[in-house]
Amino acid sequence: MSSATLSAQLGGLFPPGAVVAELCEPGDPELLLPAEAIQVARAVPKRVREFAAGRLCARRALAEFGIAGFAIGVAADRQPIWPPHMIGSITHTADFAAAAVAERICMPAIGIDSEIVGHVNAEIWPAICIPSETAWIRSLPASEQAAAVTLIFSVRVEAAQWGATAGAFRIHPMRRLSLAAQFSLPVEGRYRFHAEFVTAGVGLSAGVTCG
Repeated sequence: MSSATLSAQLGGLFPPGAVVAELCEPGDPELLLPAEAIQVARAVPKRVREFAAGRLCARRALAEFGIAGFAIGVAADRQPIWPPHMIGSITHTADFAAAAVAERICMPAIGIDSEIVGHVNAEIWPAICIPSETAWIRSLPASEQAAAVTLIFSVRVEAAQWGATAGAFRIHPMRRLSLAAQFSLPVEGRYRFHAEFVTAGVGLSAGVTCG
């Protein structure tokens, strides 16, 4: 199995200062650091491979900041534990994983998510979409609806652009968010369709020059 590689394509989803690495195959559990492996010691093999893929991506991205050999643990809320001055996000699905990382001084919040296009069945649209999102999906050609609803499932969006391989979206919170005091709303991000996946990314810039 190969190692994770940097992805300029997915890196373009974020403001300057973020680094993204990806792995387009299952992760090799043998490459987990001991402190990482113990976190999935009782997990089923599929979960272990997914976990390994995400950690390999994260450590490859951290290496761009001069951080090597850092074991990415798991917090009580199941989120990855990053080096104190770093922030990051990991996603994995069906033999694809990616991780986005940045320095906290540049990007106080960052998120990445990948989903398989077409795996969100029409039966569950009402459960994951608000009425305005459902109306937008129904307004699209039938051939594009699966891609659109998969994007919404990933990030709960209003697509600012549609019809291209990549575009922008806006997230309108349905409840008060603590970050609203620090950043203007709606939150803006970007998405890209690649192979059978759609990946969405959001990075909230701190307003300092990075990258």
